[in-house]
Amino acid sequence: MRIALIGCGGVGKSFLKLVGEKNKNPINKELTINYIIGSKGGIYDDKGVNCLEVAKFLELNNKIYEYPHGGKREINFEYLMEKMDIDILIELTPTNKDTGEPAITYMRRVLKKRIHVVTGNKGPILLAYNELNTLASKNGVQLGIGCTTGGALPSINAGLIDMAGAEILSIEGILNGSTNFILREMAESKVEYPEALEKAQKLGIAETDPSLDVNGWDTASKLLILTNVLMGKDKKMEDITVEGITNLNVEDITTAIENGEKYKLIGMTQVKDGKHIMTVKPQRIKSDHPLYGVEGKNKAVKYTSDILGDLTVIGGASGTLPAAASIYRDIINIMRGYKFSNGN
Repeated sequence: MRIALIGCGGVGKSFLKLVGEKNKNPINKELTINYIIGSKGGIYDDKGVNCLEVAKFLELNNKIYEYPHGGKREINFEYLMEKMDIDILIELTPTNKDTGEPAITYMRRVLKKRIHVVTGNKGPILLAYNELNTLASKNGVQLGIGCTTGGALPSINAGLIDMAGAEILSIEGILNGSTNFILREMAESKVEYPEALEKAQKLGIAETDPSLDVNGWDTASKLLILTNVLMGKDKKMEDITVEGITNLNVEDITTAIENGEKYKLIGMTQVKDGKHIMTVKPQRIKSDHPLYGVEGKNKAVKYTSDILGDLTVIGGASGTLPAAASIYRDIINIMRGYKFSNGN
């Protein structure tokens, strides 16, 4: 498989390291990275770049087009489209949740050319999943999006593959590791939200600007993707009622614990009277709930179906390496012949 990587941020660099290490195994030798494209140039090597060498070069804050083995300013997406010599495009440009650009355009164009796409970019999937999925199906290629809904947590794959043939009636998930860590810190250390957030930031678990996480919007984004992909809907962000964790205090947390419960930020889609009701909010759950024991940075999703019963998937480490690993997982599954398209 010949691969182009477009987008060289933290996940992109981790992906290069991962492929470099994995390609030491003869089983993975058939996977080569031929393009690495940044915002101001790129690298092209017909035989495949040395991923570990490139990763080290970029970590020194060198400009990508200065790489001595195939780096040039003129290597960009249009250069790639002219040559058309790849099998998979990995799309990791920065997320734009308003327009999805430039990623949507990149994906549309390569899918029409019968090139697989694997992405960790939520923007295009939030705004145009059904269109992109249809394009992939029409052209006989795959759209791998496992990284968009929890990084290493196989939430998409479990829903598409392991719940195949069943109708998913509800989705219930702890989909944000930062908020889950903060809630545990408040419970165990008996500290208020600001102090728990500060610790999460010092440990690199929460962003400097944590608003998307703590106000529930990251969870909402992932819930929206899961709902549209697995339930065949075309919902929008405005269809979700969203509440974050910022109003919780130690008294709330302690009261829940005294009653044998825990607070978790849960995204949920339920079918009621034929309507899909979507919410994100802190909930008190009891010890017999499948999500009760999901702690720290871990995430989880529970599916309830008509014929396969319940399926709960727990784990999925957070960070750039686990995210890169989920990209790698989708590529390996495409190479093995798995199909992600659900025909919507």
